[in-house]
Amino acid sequence: MKKKLLIKRLGRKQKEEKEAPSRIINETVAEHRERILAGGRKFKYPVQYARHRLVINAILVTLAALVLLAVIGWWQLYLVQNSSAFMYRITRILPVPVASVDGEYVPYRDYLVQYRGSEYYLSKYGEVKLDTKDGKTQLDYIKRQSLEKAEQVAYARQLARKHNISVSDADIDNFIDQERNTANGRVSQDTYDASIKMLYDQTVPDYRLSVGNGILKNKVAFAIDEDASSQVKKATELLESTKADFAKMAEEMKGMKGAKLVVGQSGMVDKTSRYGGLRVSEAAKLEKGATSGALKSTTDDGYYFVTVIDKSDTQVNFAFLHIPLTKFNSDFAKLKSAGKINEYISVVSKQ
Repeated sequence: MKKKLLIKRLGRKQKEEKEAPSRIINETVAEHRERILAGGRKFKYPVQYARHRLVINAILVTLAALVLLAVIGWWQLYLVQNSSAFMYRITRILPVPVASVDGEYVPYRDYLVQYRGSEYYLSKYGEVKLDTKDGKTQLDYIKRQSLEKAEQVAYARQLARKHNISVSDADIDNFIDQERNTANGRVSQDTYDASIKMLYDQTVPDYRLSVGNGILKNKVAFAIDEDASSQVKKATELLESTKADFAKMAEEMKGMKGAKLVVGQSGMVDKTSRYGGLRVSEAAKLEKGATSGALKSTTDDGYYFVTVIDKSDTQVNFAFLHIPLTKFNSDFAKLKSAGKINEYISVVSKQ
């Protein structure tokens, strides 16, 4: 019995001596270092694994959130047709399309900047309440009108690249500067901006976007209409031979290609107003009895030749020969007939 107990104690002692850490010497440094590192790896690898899973989960959650936001945005813009200020700001940041014209995308912002201004004016100053049947009919009309204007701007943008036409900040500034002249005198820029905000609820950038789009379309319409340019050239030649008799000029020119000449008289109109697309201030610069050369309208209305019949300090009466532009609208109508205009929202067609 004592022999067995002694053997057991000796075995335990030998085991403890075997498990005791060996002495660190130069020959065993590498062995001890590897033993310590191996002990640390069992803590390192689980942390790396958890971090990797966390990154993957974060990416998946972010992607799911982005997809959800995209679906909600699509639903709000294309099905609900949400025209709120928030959605408009989104379209100012993201170039989402509302339609396409001959392959040219129509920015949703161009549609909303037109529609929101018209809707606001109608809600504030219109005689019909928008929640009535007649009000909804008017909203449908301005939706169609706003969408077609945006489509025309997109078509003009496509043509502008071909003809190297652009709109500068100076063009916009000059247009606004002219608009600040009113029947009650010239208003300050701050007053003008405030009036735009009051009438259309448009900020300065919104209004400048709308003005820039209009100027671009007008520039393109004048640039591509060769028939109108030919008629202007002929009318200029006839001014002297007919002694600026607009009726005779129109009669001689009626056989020209695309001629849709209009002869008339304005009556006494305010110098700061417009007659058609013509700034009356341009006619008011002439002396009584004087005749102008071709004057361009500020819209895509066309060219005017005018003779001042009478004028006062604030008003002017003039006879005119109007040479309208037809090329742009004609080509745009052809695109629509050919099915080259695709709209991504449902808007009532014109009756």
